[in-house]
Parts: sequence; structure tokens; C-alpha cells
Amino acid sequence: MKNKIVLVLVMSFFLGSVNAQNSSIKINIGDIFIVGEVENNDYKHINFPKDNIIIKKGGIANYDNIKGSKVEVTSMKTKKDGTVLATVKLTNGKLFFNSHKYVTVDVKKAIEEKEFLNN
Repeated sequence: MKNKIVLVLVMSFFLGSVNAQNSSIKINIGDIFIVGEVENNDYKHINFPKDNIIIKKGGIANYDNIKGSKVEVTSMKTKKDGTVLATVKLTNGKLFFNSHKYVTVDVKKAIEEKEFLNN
């Protein structure tokens, strides 16, 4: 009897972990996300340009204007290693930092790290 109970517990933990790994995020062109807030403006999966590039193009490197902004997925590209990069633009038609129309994002990792929030 004890063996059956232990077996059922072990199987339930195993099945629960397999289910957790199979949860996939479906991303389509036209999906809208909100840029989340991270500590020290350290966005790892949103490929914002470096501050010196923003300034050279006449922009202002102010991340406060980006936080909470809605972005739309305009195109998607799969790299050789299997990661999916999405190109996004602001839904309000403005430019990122007044200098860049598009930025690229690894959306799945950005959602996991709360850099992107579902709309």
C-alpha cells in the first residue's frame, strides 16, 4: 500500500514538471505588449541601442518615457539557434528615444523576465 502511494506521488510530481516545461508562448505579428520596468534600466532581452548611439542620432536616452509604453510586433525572425527575434515599434507612432523607429526583442525571454507584459 505504501509503495502505491509513493508511486502516485512521484508520478504526479513528474507529470507536473513535464507540463510546466511544455507551456509555450504564442507570438504573432500584430500582438501588443507593454514595456515593463526593470532595475537600473538593464533590459537584457530588448535590444535597445546604446546611449551613445541614441545621442549621436539626436535622441534622448531617457528610459522613463519607454516604461509602460505599448509596442506592436511588426515582424519575426528565427535564428539558427532557435531563438525567435521580433521587431517591435511603438503603437503611438512615435520613435524610441526620438531616434529609432524599431527595436528587436527576444519576446519569450523578455516575457519571462517581466521586461514585456501582456496587454
